[in-house]
Amino acid sequence: MIVDSTNLQFRIDIRTKYCYFCRKTDEVGRILAIDYGKKRVGIAVTDPFQLIATRLITVPAHDIWTFLKDYLAKEDVEKVIVGYPMQMNNQPSEAVLYINPFLRKFQKDYPDMPLEQVDERFTSKMAFQTMIDAGLKKKDRQNKETIDGVSATIILQSYLEQKKYH
Repeated sequence: MIVDSTNLQFRIDIRTKYCYFCRKTDEVGRILAIDYGKKRVGIAVTDPFQLIATRLITVPAHDIWTFLKDYLAKEDVEKVIVGYPMQMNNQPSEAVLYINPFLRKFQKDYPDMPLEQVDERFTSKMAFQTMIDAGLKKKDRQNKETIDGVSATIILQSYLEQKKYH
């Protein structure tokens, strides 16, 4: 049997280890995760099939709008999730004072883009522990840009896991 491979691709589902051919149009948009901070913004993104979360970049907070404009223009993003800081009593932390204005501006600038807030409790501590487990040297673990990027990746990976089981 002759198969026109221009519209097909081979895919492996890493969750089920099932291999199959599918139409290239079966791709969905990426999910972009943002760990917003006063000084820096960690950004992570999924692959086009929304299976794997990967650290993308950490940008200075004052450059986030330029980055988002450029990235959203060139990539097919289906949804944006933003880490939302909560306290142990489930009340928003003090950091919402600078995150809420970011969320309002994002919704104003990108009204058609779905935006979700995700609890980001402990992600910085988890990011630091992940870097230790990965064998990063102490000097590398002290790099706050790395911590912010890994935090965004953890936020996104947690979101994907939650989505998978619900």
